[in-house]
Amino acid sequence: MRIVGVIDIGKTNAKVAAVDLDRFEEIAVRKTANGVVQGYPYPHFDVDRLWAFVLDSLKALHAEHPIEAISITTHGATAVVLDQAGGLALPVLDYEFGGPDTLSEAYERVRPPFAETGSARLPMGLNVGAQLFWQQQTFADAFARVTTILTYAQYWTFRLTGIRVNELTSLGCHTDLWNPTAGTFSTLVESQGWGQLFAPVRKANDIVGALLPELCAATGIPVGTPVYCGIHDSNASLLPHLLTRKAPFSVVSTGTWVVMLAVGADTVTLDERRDTLINVNALGDPVPSARFMGGRAFSLLLGDGAASTSFEDEQAVIAAGHMLLPSLPEGSGPFPSARARWTVDEEKLTPAAKVAAVSFHLALMTATCLDLIGARGDIVVEGPFAANAAYLRMLQAATGRPVLADSRNVTGTSLGAASLVDGRHVRTGAQAFAGPMPESFVRYAQDWRALTKRHVQQGNDEGRGRLGESNGVA
Repeated sequence: MRIVGVIDIGKTNAKVAAVDLDRFEEIAVRKTANGVVQGYPYPHFDVDRLWAFVLDSLKALHAEHPIEAISITTHGATAVVLDQAGGLALPVLDYEFGGPDTLSEAYERVRPPFAETGSARLPMGLNVGAQLFWQQQTFADAFARVTTILTYAQYWTFRLTGIRVNELTSLGCHTDLWNPTAGTFSTLVESQGWGQLFAPVRKANDIVGALLPELCAATGIPVGTPVYCGIHDSNASLLPHLLTRKAPFSVVSTGTWVVMLAVGADTVTLDERRDTLINVNALGDPVPSARFMGGRAFSLLLGDGAASTSFEDEQAVIAAGHMLLPSLPEGSGPFPSARARWTVDEEKLTPAAKVAAVSFHLALMTATCLDLIGARGDIVVEGPFAANAAYLRMLQAATGRPVLADSRNVTGTSLGAASLVDGRHVRTGAQAFAGPMPESFVRYAQDWRALTKRHVQQGNDEGRGRLGESNGVA
């Protein structure tokens, strides 16, 4: 097989790509925004609109580049509950909706400990277990009709093949549902009576079945075309490196979320309060990981049309000591309770200077996360930040380790998903960052860490003060 159609559904955007395995590159791509429907009964993903986009894209791509296999990758933190007929028993919850937080205390009493799952307790619906618990308690009648629970990538596999399965990387990404050491479902699944609802677990590179005949007729793709099980997007980004690179190394996958996965890491005690966790890679192995919403922060601070910045702009920010301290948005990442603060009047920064300062901030947040998970060796950056010299330069200054950038694609997720079909021609395209590295950048990183430590401590002290006042303590 040579041409793979990859369905790649991210939190912000969705795309369908034709990947040439011989060249190991995307040769055609169709994209759409992945919006959230704000209607009843809660904010949810518009899977019907996405499905129409997927079928239309497969048809258009196949007409130009005959597709011989299909693979899927999606964002995590999402489960789909189906009824007996295969329809949605409840809409597919947007994990940024705060509904599950209303049952936080009750959920805390039933969720397994971090030591069992490697899954940190996260807000909103970022733990799939919390989503399911909230749905079951809040919409009892609808949940009673659930016959199958699917991880998100495998929902699309089901739409393509009619076969219901789950998969390891999607179960093992901060869901509270999986024990990565034992390789089994967590105690939460049995205690809540969900065990019989989960479809069988398959490997990411298993062929689940063939494309349904009616979909072959709709898209022109031949009958019998295999559909692969699919993979969680961060692990899709990791897979080509697992197949081509020797440990130790870490991969920094940048997008809405910046996700760091450390292969061959030092043994460290992970701190679940700082958004560290254990992922399960495509080979079934546990991988210490960390994350923060770096792409979301970049968009919030700079918008979609960020100014370009030069090395001279970077040096000016370094010389002035302009910094952004953590963190935005709040509630996740290595400093979840800290509120972002500039050390300079933000309005006085030129557009280029602001881009440089924000890029430094994101690099230093990344370096902090890598430290928390015991990362060693080369650091491979992929996705949008791989084209950001200010980010790469500061990341190298802060870690003291080689930084490599793979900026061939917006993300490496589609190529990683295509690797499930055939990994013989995998190559990553990562190139060592070789820009100038003045000592002043190292000092800036040290100063940022020191200021951040004081900033976080001050916030903690103020928080304790507010708590004391609310309890009548002077």
